[in-house]
Amino acid sequence: MDTEELDQLAARIGEAIIARMTPPVSSCAAGCGGTPKPVSAVDPAVARLIDHTLLRPEANRDDILRVCREARRYSFAAVCVNPYWVSLAVSELAGSPVKVATVAGFPLGATSTESKMAEAAAALRLGAREIDMVLNVGALRSGDLDTVKHDIQALAETCHEASAIVKVILETVLLDDHQKAVACTLARMAGADFVKTSTGFGPAGATTHDVALMRQVVGPEMGVKAAGGIRTLEDFRQMVAAGANRIGASSSVAIVEATAR
Repeated sequence: MDTEELDQLAARIGEAIIARMTPPVSSCAAGCGGTPKPVSAVDPAVARLIDHTLLRPEANRDDILRVCREARRYSFAAVCVNPYWVSLAVSELAGSPVKVATVAGFPLGATSTESKMAEAAAALRLGAREIDMVLNVGALRSGDLDTVKHDIQALAETCHEASAIVKVILETVLLDDHQKAVACTLARMAGADFVKTSTGFGPAGATTHDVALMRQVVGPEMGVKAAGGIRTLEDFRQMVAAGANRIGASSSVAIVEATAR
């Protein structure tokens, strides 16, 4: 039995098992989101602050195509996907103002600087224009500040050489306020463009307290991105009021459609 025959057999077996085990569902039970609001009815200023994000490991090609279509429809700031999907997202968003963002050292931040640089460089070659890197949390908590600064600076230089930007994810839930302030200061010194609250994979996400603290430390020159657990228009507004000028969310469509007049 050759590889093609084996693939076909595996597919038939999988389909037969699923057919036996899965009860029929209506189209809406399978994920229907209702009729989209007209784009003209939603607030474009809200959409322009959102990174439409899909970083779940189980996301497939159809999922990525869907978020790209949604991002193009509502003119979100960016689509943020895992590195494997960068090429597809770049292709789907060609000709639109929506940027493609991806991640490096995600979600733990505990890889080497060289690994993060290689991830970023590969994504930039494929057309990514924004890199969300995870800060080395363990090094920060150990007091290895030179290591943390070098890690960020290397990614910032890699991105800036490609006319791209870098956002530094702090994973604030793992840090006390002093550590958050130190991390923001190091990111600013290292030439990062944004600091960001969370990966969305930690024990908790963004808080207005953390956003306000980060904004206070970095000042008006840098960006602050709030991400993790932002699901409603009210969540969005609270984060912006606290000082965020970019929002990472997977509930982006629901957020912008809640602004419909």
